[in-house]
Amino acid sequence: MTPLRQRFTEDMQLRGLAPTTQRSYTHYVADFAKFYHTSPEHLDLEAIRQYELYLLHEKRLSPQSINTFVSAVQFFYQVTLEMPWGKECFPRVRLAHKLPVVLSPEEVERFFRNVPSLKYRAALMTCYGAGLRNSETVGLEVSDIDSQRGLIRVREGKGGKDRYAMLSPRLLAVLRTYWRATRPQLFLFPSWRAGQHMSSGALQLACRDAARESGLHKRITPHTLRHSFATHLLENGTDTRVIQALLGHSRIDTTARYTQVAAQVVAGTPSPLDALALPAKRKK
Repeated sequence: MTPLRQRFTEDMQLRGLAPTTQRSYTHYVADFAKFYHTSPEHLDLEAIRQYELYLLHEKRLSPQSINTFVSAVQFFYQVTLEMPWGKECFPRVRLAHKLPVVLSPEEVERFFRNVPSLKYRAALMTCYGAGLRNSETVGLEVSDIDSQRGLIRVREGKGGKDRYAMLSPRLLAVLRTYWRATRPQLFLFPSWRAGQHMSSGALQLACRDAARESGLHKRITPHTLRHSFATHLLENGTDTRVIQALLGHSRIDTTARYTQVAAQVVAGTPSPLDALALPAKRKK
């Protein structure tokens, strides 16, 4: 490892960036340097701009991926190299506003019936039953399940924040059945590699296979189950602030987008037109 990469890594660690974010940032900065066949410390803002256009038009990366690259180089130049370049020097690609894919309760039941493995079914039910992210689910330890208090401890969620998620009686029963059958030691959902947890990719693949077997024509990921969890809570009358805490959102407007996909809330909200004292329609 070069001294520059070492310092970059240490800067990310000191600022508490998640391990997945650190790996992502290192990957993007390394690819940026390889593209120009030189160390990134010798590149300037125009080089960043041209490479961003390359990612957009030649590599055809998604706006999210391009913006992750921008975040990586912004951190590298502003923090590690201490360049006096402001935020405006790192333009981002505009993201299209898309509503999250949400399953109906009937579709959720159909989906779970087609997850053949007890281990993957328990993990995916945790994504839906507690509203956890993929990475949060696979990283759970056995000791994180607090059956007495009805809580799941989420260690270092997004932004490195700990929080508690709900542990419903139904989910607890599922996890107990799974635990009795497999007796996991450290990680609740261990990998076949000793001392490691299940990978996020493995859970993604299991989710995709179950979606295909169920015949649902929606793109279903573990995050779809999290979206469905939040939407179904909202449709059942749960306060948005409570949902915000359960999901671990730092901003309420992130949670508020679920009001746009909660069909029962939309359909059940009275229109102001109905409150008007309009005269009855005259009969001809």
